[in-house]
Amino acid sequence: MRSLLQNKPIVANQLMGSLPRERVNPSFPFLHTGIDYCEPFFIRYKHSRKGTYQKIYVAIFVCLASKAVHLEIVSDLTTDAFLATLKRFVARRGKCATISSDNAKNFVGANRELKRLHNLLKFPEEKLSSYLSSVGISWNFMPPRAPNFGGLWEAGVKSFKFYLKRAVGNLKMTLEEFLTIITQIERILNSRPITPLSEDTDDLEVLTPGHFLIGRPITSISEPNLLDKTENTLSRWQKLTKIVQHIWTKWSRDYLNNLQQRNKWQFHKDNVKLNTMVLIKDDNLPVNKWSLGRITKLVPGTDGKVRVVEIKTNKGNIKRSIGKVCVLPLDN
Repeated sequence: MRSLLQNKPIVANQLMGSLPRERVNPSFPFLHTGIDYCEPFFIRYKHSRKGTYQKIYVAIFVCLASKAVHLEIVSDLTTDAFLATLKRFVARRGKCATISSDNAKNFVGANRELKRLHNLLKFPEEKLSSYLSSVGISWNFMPPRAPNFGGLWEAGVKSFKFYLKRAVGNLKMTLEEFLTIITQIERILNSRPITPLSEDTDDLEVLTPGHFLIGRPITSISEPNLLDKTENTLSRWQKLTKIVQHIWTKWSRDYLNNLQQRNKWQFHKDNVKLNTMVLIKDDNLPVNKWSLGRITKLVPGTDGKVRVVEIKTNKGNIKRSIGKVCVLPLDN
């Protein structure tokens, strides 16, 4: 009996299936789209009575092929509000062929209102079903707890929701202020590197979701770092800039850490190769800037494992621990 109890149960498994064709076949951005929601925020209107706030939500549309992200504000959890959100999205990004939503905890979690949304999307009312059918959009639900079926919500998109909620907190913004913040966050998400643009060892440019949307990287307007400034010295708009900078600092660090969670230190891994493009961890980069380089030299230890590399960057050569770099292209 003791030996039986000591044996760890084995989880039933099977070879992971091939990625869905919409994730690997060339297509226009957002032709195949995933959708997610953020928990509610509160906004105030400029001319409303003091203490009067409106609850709003953020819909996250993710292109399954390019990983591009589009954020839309949703006024409430009714069918009409969702249809209005979908129409705004289609007007800006074009009509999609399929929409997929995750059947997991992000819809059915602790928030009671998001559970209502989950039920609305899983069992759409006749108005929603009729509209989707009339415009030729197919709706799919992913099986619960099966990320390989869709892989819609990579770590970067998930963690952005967490940091947006924490950074905004109970701050009551106007609709214009909130739109400004989420649009800048959309730009940040669409700037994340996916893969090198070429195999040229002198080329340090990378492909981002922004390339699929506008044909080039989405650049940002340079602004002074306000993270160390006290709140009472900042204007209202500077406070919004500080929120975006705070989200970028936390999110980009978390994003790179998540990319590195590949059973590190526990299992044998092949050494990195020369000329590999890498993302370099740097906590002091301004918003929307990534530190990139190519490995020019491997420094193996006595066991033959490479734990230090030399990297060519736009600012010269640097030496970094392997724990400070993330290899491109990304697996997810």
